[in-house]
Amino acid sequence: MHIPDGFLDTKTWVTLGVVSAGTVGLALRKASKKIGEKQIPLMGVLAAFIFAAQMLNFPVAGGTSGHFMGGVLAAILLGPLAGVLIMAIVLIIQCLVFQDGGLTALGANIFNMGIIGALVGYYFYLGLSRMVAGTRGMFIGAFIASWLSIVLAAGACAAELAVSGTVPLKVALPAMAGVHGLIGIGEGLITVAVLSLILKARPDLLETEKI
Repeated sequence: MHIPDGFLDTKTWVTLGVVSAGTVGLALRKASKKIGEKQIPLMGVLAAFIFAAQMLNFPVAGGTSGHFMGGVLAAILLGPLAGVLIMAIVLIIQCLVFQDGGLTALGANIFNMGIIGALVGYYFYLGLSRMVAGTRGMFIGAFIASWLSIVLAAGACAAELAVSGTVPLKVALPAMAGVHGLIGIGEGLITVAVLSLILKARPDLLETEKI
């Protein structure tokens, strides 16, 4: 889902760059007012975990593979704006150090995996988790929201490629949504597994003030 350079036209990557920069800037301003001693190390640990987890691919179908995205997990633990910041940090490092995703497409990748993946995904989680009480509701909400975050981010990526004239939407959308629908299952399972582990080992982390 990391879009390389040259796949988006100028108007698309500039627009998404401005939207992403504005959202990250807002998140930074909000976080600077609310962040405490407990959130800072947790943000660092989460960013490192998500970065490492994204480097590990798992097989999906037809020779394709996917990897964990982590936006919903970060948002559940620290809040949606912190989730956007964590995803932005991970994507910037991947782009500048590992050339995973293009520099001109960085705003689009942050929009897809940070804003949609963490911010939008979190509010799906919030609504879904409230439908069922207790821990069960948290796990159900986390799984579905994680799956949705992957599919929606993939759909946005397909739309961006189509608007840029790279691939027709009728080709890009079914291909992206189909494969990432399967990847989303892995995303949901990993998110629930991590939350379950945290609940057993450090339940206080789930009560951290959200940003």
